[in-house]
Amino acid sequence: MKFYSGFSLKNEHHYFKDFINPSEYSVCGFSYGAIKAFHFITQQLNAGKRVDILQLFSPAFFQTKAEKFKKLQLIGYRKNSEKYLNEFISLCFSPYEKKIIEHDKSTIEELEELLYYEWNRDKLKYLVQRGINIEVYLGGEDKIIDVTGAREFFLEVATVTYIKEANHFLLTN
Repeated sequence: MKFYSGFSLKNEHHYFKDFINPSEYSVCGFSYGAIKAFHFITQQLNAGKRVDILQLFSPAFFQTKAEKFKKLQLIGYRKNSEKYLNEFISLCFSPYEKKIIEHDKSTIEELEELLYYEWNRDKLKYLVQRGINIEVYLGGEDKIIDVTGAREFFLEVATVTYIKEANHFLLTN
């Protein structure tokens, strides 16, 4: 199993232990890491390598958000990245108590990639045609992504698990 972390995070995979498929042919990604996991699988297929499952936990889905929202995020990060990241992590755990999380370095370019990334349904369908099972996990209380838009988008190409009371980390308390 290969796991890709969310924006500015590291070692948060333990939050998803109840969902992660431990197979060596499984690739997982949380939030921003879902984008990285998707790209990794594409590279693996192109190299003739075996992959069975792509698991996307609260995948970064902002393609339905207004340009104004995206610009405000970038301005906030540029103005004070530490404050921005603290507020971001608090929102990830909302509406529940914030938990301890390990941080990694982040860049404005990564935030731009996350905010402006456009999921491509045809590329996802291609993975399915190649025999890859795509699983998407979404929390109904997620304050970070457009959960409704993500659910509608991924339903065509993936098994979508919707956890009504869960936050961005898929925690319910």
